[in-house]
Amino acid sequence: MADIYQEIVRIKEEGEEAALVTIVSATGSTPREEGTKMLVKPDGTITGTIGGGSLEAQVIGEAIKVIKQGKPKRLHISLTAKEADKAGMICGGDLEVFIEPILTAPTLYIFGGGHVSLPLARMGKLLGFKIAVIDDRAEFANAERFPEAEIILADDFTKSFPNLKIDKSSYIVIVTHGHQHDELVLGWAVGTPAKYIGMIGSQTKVKTIFSHLLAKGVPKAKLDGVHSPIGLEIEAQTPEEIAVSILAEIVKVRRSV
Repeated sequence: MADIYQEIVRIKEEGEEAALVTIVSATGSTPREEGTKMLVKPDGTITGTIGGGSLEAQVIGEAIKVIKQGKPKRLHISLTAKEADKAGMICGGDLEVFIEPILTAPTLYIFGGGHVSLPLARMGKLLGFKIAVIDDRAEFANAERFPEAEIILADDFTKSFPNLKIDKSSYIVIVTHGHQHDELVLGWAVGTPAKYIGMIGSQTKVKTIFSHLLAKGVPKAKLDGVHSPIGLEIEAQTPEEIAVSILAEIVKVRRSV
């Protein structure tokens, strides 16, 4: 049990996700007693066990779904005589498990405080993201302009980087006021463990910036993971529509555990 709790602390600190499985009811012949816990990660690896076999495999599959959906679930399982025999038990039993997601609140880091960033911050807040806005212009990065933001930094981008805690629950959107700033932020962002990195711009702009970064030694594999041009293709025109396309892409990445 200590290993499970230590792992939960590590997961929270590093912005990862998991699901905690607890046996809340056990009657008849079952492989583990009430209170037994197992931690399941998105890739199906576990800490602890609730008995192994097909029972555990079924619960692991459900736990992965819980991580993706972000909602707890109760699951009732009846062990057949055949399953009980495989587990070395006299007869089948009944189990009820409670599966709860262990999630870190995601943070949406918006680099640039321009016209697209305004609806992006508002909508992102509605979707449950913590909002951070970073711009090197105080008139574009302030609490009056972004009341939804928990973090607002008005400083040179390079000076802001050390003050940001980027982990696996971080989503970075690059919509600054110039190509040079976009390139600067992207070069830094690809070196972080952020779950999502997207940069606004045309195909020509993206190609140029990627070429510059490659020449500076940024690995191609890092750039291949960047979503740019940013957002899902929905023929967006207005700032609000562009924000919708960006957030739709972010939600898709977030739920694709």
